[in-house]
Amino acid sequence: MRGASILASGRSARLLLVLLALGSGACSEAPAREETRQEFARPSFARGPDVDPLDPGIRFVDITSEAGIDFVHENGAFGDKWMPETVGSGGGFLDYDVDGLPDIFLVNGSEWPGHETGPPVHSRLYRNLGDGRFEDVTARAGLDRFTDYGMGFSAADYDADGDPDIYLTVVGTNRLLRNDGGRFVDVTREMGVTGDDPDGVAPPSWSTASVWLDYDRDGWLDLFVCNYVRWTPETDLFATRDGQTKSYASPEQYEGDTCRLYRNLGGRNFVEVTREAGVYNPDGKSLGMTVEDFDDDGWPDVAVANDLVPNFLYMNQGDGTFRNVAVDAGVAVDESGRARAGMGIDAADVTGRGRLSIAIGNFSHEPVSLYTQMGGGLFQDLAGAAGITSRTLEPLTFGLLFVDVDLDGYLDLLLANGHIEPAIDAIEMQVTFEQRPQFFRNNQRGKLEELTERVGHDLEVPTVGRGLAAADIDRDGDLDILLTANERPARLLRTDLDGPRSWLGLRLRGRHPNLDAIGALVFVYTGGHVQRRMVRTGSSYLSQSEVNPLILGLGDAALADSVVVRWPTTGQRAILRGLEAGRVHEIREAGEGR
Repeated sequence: MRGASILASGRSARLLLVLLALGSGACSEAPAREETRQEFARPSFARGPDVDPLDPGIRFVDITSEAGIDFVHENGAFGDKWMPETVGSGGGFLDYDVDGLPDIFLVNGSEWPGHETGPPVHSRLYRNLGDGRFEDVTARAGLDRFTDYGMGFSAADYDADGDPDIYLTVVGTNRLLRNDGGRFVDVTREMGVTGDDPDGVAPPSWSTASVWLDYDRDGWLDLFVCNYVRWTPETDLFATRDGQTKSYASPEQYEGDTCRLYRNLGGRNFVEVTREAGVYNPDGKSLGMTVEDFDDDGWPDVAVANDLVPNFLYMNQGDGTFRNVAVDAGVAVDESGRARAGMGIDAADVTGRGRLSIAIGNFSHEPVSLYTQMGGGLFQDLAGAAGITSRTLEPLTFGLLFVDVDLDGYLDLLLANGHIEPAIDAIEMQVTFEQRPQFFRNNQRGKLEELTERVGHDLEVPTVGRGLAAADIDRDGDLDILLTANERPARLLRTDLDGPRSWLGLRLRGRHPNLDAIGALVFVYTGGHVQRRMVRTGSSYLSQSEVNPLILGLGDAALADSVVVRWPTTGQRAILRGLEAGRVHEIREAGEGR
């Protein structure tokens, strides 16, 4: 996030000059083996005629009200322009009651102490009723007791008891909420995962993104937490645009804070291993995080989007440590060597050629980054080549999500946009506070074509967008979208496609204790085309999409020729052939302890 303060330095100061100028089947296991990066031939149909841009056959329909979602985010703004008011919050999906349907969790802020105007507010949990409607079960689930200034969440079954638990990041001490049969209990301190300085010297942290991953491959899910800057109400700094009135501050004015890594000790408690694991970096100002296996060595790696300091790319060394290779890999800064104001982040194989891309949403006047693997551990920003630079230059992008909306087997790109400064409209003629989301369709030939105006008016409604998440809420095979906003209502968009589309669902069941197979890597082969997915938590901006099952489009194919699953703990592979489209297939990891 970038503030327009005359006290700011670096790129914010240069931007200020501009603003002032303007404003004046069967499963078989194979033994683990050393992997090399797969190079995939370009499918024949990818060289065929262009996808019709005039009628994509996609409609996003706002069903928020009819679905029973009545959530409005509270940022607590009371006039003093405290920095956290500009950034939150996220939301997403988890199956909290384990009935097979994705439920919705929406993270809320709060009013600041001493400035309350009504009853306390809290994050909300909505249970999926299976008929297109959701029921508010916040109180029933025990979540109405927690009135923190929330930022984001991630959910996973850390104690292997069969239901997902919630980690809630906040401005202050975070919360680990253990799911006890549908009712959540705060176990943060007994588990040792506050997100704060373990020595208690520094004030409580301002945490943002979090992910669950098994970084040491012992089967138990560990917790990686990102922190932003060292801000508290007591250390709030005066920032101004006109030399008199207070404005929202820039992260450049505050010290950064380190991410923290917690190792799971058998579901009983956690131990912080931040320094030992090599991820201690107090200069970080982190807002987004995603997990992938970028070098295909079987160990999960972590990419972190930072705000006005270089991004991180933590490569897992396989010995309990990580190494930050962001600078050497070319993902730390932009092509001119400057750190951008990174927000949300996602990673995926966009082209189907076996090379991963890291997409990062950035501040206004900074386009979305699309760092793409070029071989030899190097990445290059191919946003221009993909056709998204000019289209993403003016918006301020927070949420960012790769999702195959049209089920053609290629990942599309969704963006949630919205500024941080309510008065930006008076300063810049081309930039507004509320901004419309954007949809870029993958044309199967390396381009992402913006079709926002052709997928229904409901997507075009401007808002102060923040988080994005996807799930098949109605189990019709396509992925529906949850959009969160700052001090605005959350929106649930149902995806409607014209005519039948071919899709494949894969529900992975891992061995105890990683019951949801977090970290499993899946390859789906269809007619010479290959798709890659990882079972993972987090990503986007402070949000989480449905983790399991995976939903993949198959284009016109009636079945998947083959599916290869690389299990996360053992590295063994399951190979399944001829899986029928139009249904969810359950794949169980072989061995004891399921």
